[in-house]
Amino acid sequence: MAALTPEMQAIKEKMKAVWSAGDFGIIAKLIEAEGADFIKRLNIPKGAKVLDVACGTGNLAIPAARSGADACGIDIVADLIRQANERAASEKLNAKFEVGDAEALPFNDNEFDYVVTMFGAMFAPRPEVTASELVRVTKPGGTIAMANWTPQGFVGQFFKLGASYAPPPPVPPPILWGDEAMVKQRFGSRISNLNMRRWTFRQFIPMSINEAAVHFITYFGPTKTLYEMLDEPTRERFKNDLKNLWAQNNAATDGTLAFDSEYLEVVARK
Repeated sequence: MAALTPEMQAIKEKMKAVWSAGDFGIIAKLIEAEGADFIKRLNIPKGAKVLDVACGTGNLAIPAARSGADACGIDIVADLIRQANERAASEKLNAKFEVGDAEALPFNDNEFDYVVTMFGAMFAPRPEVTASELVRVTKPGGTIAMANWTPQGFVGQFFKLGASYAPPPPVPPPILWGDEAMVKQRFGSRISNLNMRRWTFRQFIPMSINEAAVHFITYFGPTKTLYEMLDEPTRERFKNDLKNLWAQNNAATDGTLAFDSEYLEVVARK
């Protein structure tokens, strides 16, 4: 792994603090069903060794284990690992989780049949290192599968809104993992086959737009951290902008939220 400069170490510590703020486990429930669908499309055979990178509460590893895979996951946030292990234990699944970094995976070369990540590894600050690690721990002939938010989709616009209120860290924008040309460049010749397609699913938030804004400010680490660093007038403007973004994309007519979210599905063969 490339050595960390003091500046990069500081960036990584700050990012860890951001994702530790609030409780992403609550937010992760909104995309839990999509994680199960993503795993289902991969047709993972029973007994396959599966690694869920930047796993959060295990939205990929848990359904993989349900289908008979030997699954494990890593994430930088210790509390999310606790939640993931509790989920696995409650269902008596063959899935184990530990604290770990997508840029320094604590596993041997060529160890996993499937290395998967949904809206997780894309946020590691050094994408070239992340790509190298994903390939390194995958067996020859194994599969690397990613779900990455696209710049053009709703979540891409959500993060763009946040960046307009505070400068992001001096690293490549995570959302570039949702660009086909960039993914191809990052994996390069280390993979033998690469298939990508844009996938859209509908997110449902069973609350009003105002309640959803409060919900994200309370539980979603990046939004919570940004909101708390703003002064009071700016907080109100940011909150209104957030509500307007949802209102412009809301397909629900019953006072709740339903909006389409696009991501890039990446399936690579080593």
